[in-house]
Amino acid sequence: MADSGAVAFYGLNDPALVDYLRSGNGSSAGIEVTVERAMKNPAVFRSVSLVSEAMGMLPTHVINKATKEKAKDLPLYKILHRRPNEWQTAYDFKTLLQLRALVHGDGYARIIRSRDFARRRDTIIGLVPIDPQRVTPIQNADWTVSYRYQPTSGQSVLFAPRDMFHLRGISMDGIRGISRVRQAADAIGLAIAADLALGRLYKNGSFINGYLAHPKTISGEAVERLRHYWSSRFSGAADAGKTPILEEGLEYKPIGSTAKDAQSHETRGRQIEEIARIFGVPRPLLMIDETSWGSGIDVLGQFFVRYALSSWFEAWQQAAERSLFSDDEADLYEIKFNAGALLRGSMKDQADFFAKALGAGGQQAWMTPNEVRETLDQPSHPDGDRLGNPMMGHNGGPPLQEGTANG
Repeated sequence: MADSGAVAFYGLNDPALVDYLRSGNGSSAGIEVTVERAMKNPAVFRSVSLVSEAMGMLPTHVINKATKEKAKDLPLYKILHRRPNEWQTAYDFKTLLQLRALVHGDGYARIIRSRDFARRRDTIIGLVPIDPQRVTPIQNADWTVSYRYQPTSGQSVLFAPRDMFHLRGISMDGIRGISRVRQAADAIGLAIAADLALGRLYKNGSFINGYLAHPKTISGEAVERLRHYWSSRFSGAADAGKTPILEEGLEYKPIGSTAKDAQSHETRGRQIEEIARIFGVPRPLLMIDETSWGSGIDVLGQFFVRYALSSWFEAWQQAAERSLFSDDEADLYEIKFNAGALLRGSMKDQADFFAKALGAGGQQAWMTPNEVRETLDQPSHPDGDRLGNPMMGHNGGPPLQEGTANG
């Protein structure tokens, strides 16, 4: 992809070409906004990487609905939690599909199955990501959806819905997700245009902080001598801070920033806010808020999880349950993201919460010591599987003191 914003297609039957001709990628700023070009904008890249990497790093578990235990005996557990295919980790896979769902509207993965003759059914053994620009979802006459995949060479392939994992963003037709880059092309295009204008100014413009004024007309030879003297004595970092001595009525007059300069900075700042709004990322996470958050950073993290990630948790979980479970399995199991690491407060807040959860202060306990230890990624304790009694210790001893956790 060239810096000019040119778009490459693999042929006249390329679904990306049809999509491009149908919707276009232009913006009101006159900038051609493609995904590749948008991702070169720091605000877009930061927003997309924040959401995608957060989804990628959070553990994904298959949970038994009845017992709430992890279903580690299912082959799908290992695929979602550790290794979806032979060349990607779970983090790589989830980050990639989430990124594609954000910038293209859809994330696709081919579901690879193998026949399990012992159980007399097909078992999922892998998930292979597919470029969403090469996939066209098609709604059939019976209201099912098939997926036409056009490889870089050869004939297109039609996949049944059971063979395609489809992570869909917010949609206008229920079939294809909306690309946030295309939907916000005007805001992103204006941000790119502002960056380009500033870049051209640094490349071709002149930056003058002040000028020398003389009450009389001086000759060209005198001007050259003065320019050479000034450049040799007061230009560059090594000569910064030196005090010039001006003679014969020569005066140095500084030039302040103009209203146009201030407006340019304001425009660039406003576009960063617009881009943050597009992807649902709080301002401080884009490093544009000068406020010192201090302990409030925990609240900011909770805000990010609740309002930027929680909808994607549901999208992932329901898409996986729709495509990766049979009807019988869907009745028994569910898929859950563990967002505990992002929702944890300060150490003091955690200590207070877990003390109360264990029954400190005469309250009824609702967590066992081992459940607390598992939340903190610590090994279980032999005596840590019983709920505490508010009137007695966890092992039949005296009541727990507030702020302590037995086991």
